[in-house]
Amino acid sequence: MAATVSVSGGSSSESALTFMGTGCSSAIPYPRCLISPSHPPCHVCFQSLSLPPNRNPNYRCNASLLIDYCESDGNHRYILIDAGKTFRETVLRWFLHHQIPRIDSIVLTHEHADAVLGLDDVRSIQPVSPTNDIDPTPVYLTQHSMTSLETKLPYLVKKKLKEGQEIRRVAQFSWNIIAEDCNQPFFASGLKLTPLPVMHGEDYICLGFLFGDKSKVAYLSDVSRIPATTDYVISKSGAGQLDLLILDSLYKTGSNKFHLCLPQTLETVKMLCPKQALLIGMNHEFDHHQDNELLMEWSRREGILVQLAHDGLRVPINL
Repeated sequence: MAATVSVSGGSSSESALTFMGTGCSSAIPYPRCLISPSHPPCHVCFQSLSLPPNRNPNYRCNASLLIDYCESDGNHRYILIDAGKTFRETVLRWFLHHQIPRIDSIVLTHEHADAVLGLDDVRSIQPVSPTNDIDPTPVYLTQHSMTSLETKLPYLVKKKLKEGQEIRRVAQFSWNIIAEDCNQPFFASGLKLTPLPVMHGEDYICLGFLFGDKSKVAYLSDVSRIPATTDYVISKSGAGQLDLLILDSLYKTGSNKFHLCLPQTLETVKMLCPKQALLIGMNHEFDHHQDNELLMEWSRREGILVQLAHDGLRVPINL
C-alpha cells in the first residue's frame, strides 16, 4: 500500500483517524462485476476479493470515519461520522483490528442510505438490556435528516409505545439537531466540530465537518460543489490552511452531478491548498496501487501530498 499519511508521530496517548470505509454508496466490489463479469473482467472488483481486508485496499465499504479523540486527561472518546449500509461489516473488520471498544457519539453528514442505514446495527455494540434501559448514544444531525429518519427508521426515533405494544430491543439514541451553518459549531464527546454545508447536487445540502485545534481537518464525503462561505472556512487563502483535507472523488474521469470526480477533486485540492489530502468515495475505476503512483507524480508537481485512502487506514493526529 502507499505510505500512510501521518499528521503526528503516533502513540496510544494521541488522537487518530480510522477510515472505516472509503468507497461509494454501492461499495466495492460491485456484485454485478462478479455475477455477470465483463470481458475482460473488472480487475478491481475481482482483486478486491483475493486478499484479506488488512492487505486489500481495493475492498471499499461506504464512506465513514472514526475519530479517536484523546482528551487532555488521556481518556479516549470515539466519534463516528456516518453509519451506512456496510456499518456492521466495518465493525467486524476494523474495531477488533484497531482495538476500538465502543462508539461514544455519531455525527451524520446527511440522510442517504450510505450514511444512515447502519444505525440499526449500533445496538450490536451497545450494552444489552431487554427493556432498552441503557444510556443512549448521542447522534448529531440536521433537522432535514431528522425528519427523514422519522420516516425511514421510525422505531429508532419514537420512544412512546402504543397501547398493547411490546418492548423490542433496538438501538438507543439521543437526537441532537445541528445547524447547516459554518458559524454554529457544536461539541460531540468533547470534540468541537464545525458544520461545513456543501452541495450534493444543486438541490441538496450535505454537511462536511471541520475539527481539530492543533491540527485542522476537514471531512467532505459527499460534495459536488463547495459554496463560497464554506470555501473560505477551509481554504489557505481564507481562514487558514488545513493540515488534512478528506475529500470526495467518485469517478476517475469525467464528471457527476452529485459528487466530485478526480479531475474536479484535484482542482479543488489546488484551490483549497491543504498540506495533505486523502481521497474517499471511490468507485471501481480506481486501483489503489496504480492510481496512488499517479497521484504521487501529481503531488510532486503541485507540491501538495494527495493519496487515495483505504479502508482500515489509521492516521495518527494531534487534535
